[in-house]
Amino acid sequence: MLKPTGARRNRRKHRIAKGDRVRVIRGNHRDEQGTVLRVIRDRDQVVIEGVNMRKRHQRPTAANPEGGIITFEAPIHISNVMLIDPASGEASRIRMRLEEGGVKERIAVKTGNPIPAPR
Repeated sequence: MLKPTGARRNRRKHRIAKGDRVRVIRGNHRDEQGTVLRVIRDRDQVVIEGVNMRKRHQRPTAANPEGGIITFEAPIHISNVMLIDPASGEASRIRMRLEEGGVKERIAVKTGNPIPAPR
């Protein structure tokens, strides 16, 4: 039996996008906040600014002639983060609402406030 590959795999729709403010709710970096730098849809992961920092030993190359130890943000699973409501500053689950004209809007479940799309 063949395993489904990236193109044929069932993808869940994510309500978190690049530029959103999120809070980590599980794991070693619990209660840390940051901005989403990248969403990796195929693996259901996000990269958050300043969270889950890793170090890699880099050998000298033409692009980086000094080499050394490089610090970077590693991805974490999207189920371990929660979107922050900008009005209240609290983490909240997200509900989608269909406005007139077919425009979808994200709504914070805790407060009922709309969450604007990131720029």
